[in-house]
Amino acid sequence: MLDLHLQEWLNLGVRWIHVIVGIAWIGTSFYFNWLNNHLRPPGNPESGVDGEVWSVHGGEFYRVVRYEGAPQRMPSKLHWFKWEAYATWISGLSLLFIVYYLGPLGLSVDPTKADLSRWALAAIGIASLAVGWFLYDGLCRSGLVDHPGWFAFVGFALAVAAAWSYSLVLTGRAAYIQTGALIGTIMAANVFRVIIPSQRLTVAAMTRGEVPDPRPGRDAARRSLHNNYLTLPVVFIMVSNHFPSTFGSEWNWALLAAISLVGVLVRHWFNLRGQGRGNMWILPGAVVAMIALAFVTAPRTATLEVTDPVWSVVEARCVPCHSSKPTQPGFSSAPKGITFDTRDQLSARAAVVADLVGSGFMPFANLTGMTGEERALVVAWARGD
Repeated sequence: MLDLHLQEWLNLGVRWIHVIVGIAWIGTSFYFNWLNNHLRPPGNPESGVDGEVWSVHGGEFYRVVRYEGAPQRMPSKLHWFKWEAYATWISGLSLLFIVYYLGPLGLSVDPTKADLSRWALAAIGIASLAVGWFLYDGLCRSGLVDHPGWFAFVGFALAVAAAWSYSLVLTGRAAYIQTGALIGTIMAANVFRVIIPSQRLTVAAMTRGEVPDPRPGRDAARRSLHNNYLTLPVVFIMVSNHFPSTFGSEWNWALLAAISLVGVLVRHWFNLRGQGRGNMWILPGAVVAMIALAFVTAPRTATLEVTDPVWSVVEARCVPCHSSKPTQPGFSSAPKGITFDTRDQLSARAAVVADLVGSGFMPFANLTGMTGEERALVVAWARGD
């Protein structure tokens, strides 16, 4: 039990770091995109300055200006924004190993889909991150990037294909997290491979007294905007493990695509609003979409009779943990207070059982050894099939 305890605290420590640096990274992304959207021509024209914004915060007034290209001289102190991105990716990758690759195999592997070994799981996961980045980077270097609408369509289609592919071989929860890791890798690689190098080129040219080439800066700005649109889908994936009705759905990949699209549209609303452009339809549309998704995914409310074969499986595989007096080592109380001491209690929780058992998330890490046939039997009953 010491191993489980230490693993939980390692998970907690790294996850806390991930949240802290993630907030810092997303915060800077949101702020600089807000800044770019609110910049207006300066009231008193200045050489090289193409925009300014005045703001007030904490009782103090601030004026921020943006230079067209670069200022005439290099400042003595220049602030870079990169470690937030790097630390978020490193801590996120560490969590991927701690929780999914090196943690209980049942969290990631559903033998009814693909009976993967631990190292095969990690190899597939890491390789897919690299492939995803090279595909995205190739799109950015193609002529398609000059057509934002088509670029967004193709990029979204590839992301949905990745989520669908993960759902074929992983549990629902792991498929979501792996998709989030893929998006996060693209975002961090944008910073490491494009945004920061382009800024270094600009600074180096100025140091030599040369006029910087504007093309790397434009490419960096484009990648930064891509990152901005990807933030809300990633944030949803980070919290999705609290909502089994999403990752536990039979159509979890399609649900992830729909919710991510809502997040992208909400981010677009913020960007349009900052530019002073009309966008009244987006937020109401996002609300309607989320309500529609809630109704579409709503479980059946009919009371289901618990058959003897189903009850036998639940008694053997679920009740050891989900009982008022758990017998499974390491559990002093039923997880989240859910107990199956009676058939009525099981029937009342059929929708939750369908999501969690169907996704492979429960039994937790398959500690009780539920077989594929047993899982299929319980899920079919819980879904009313």
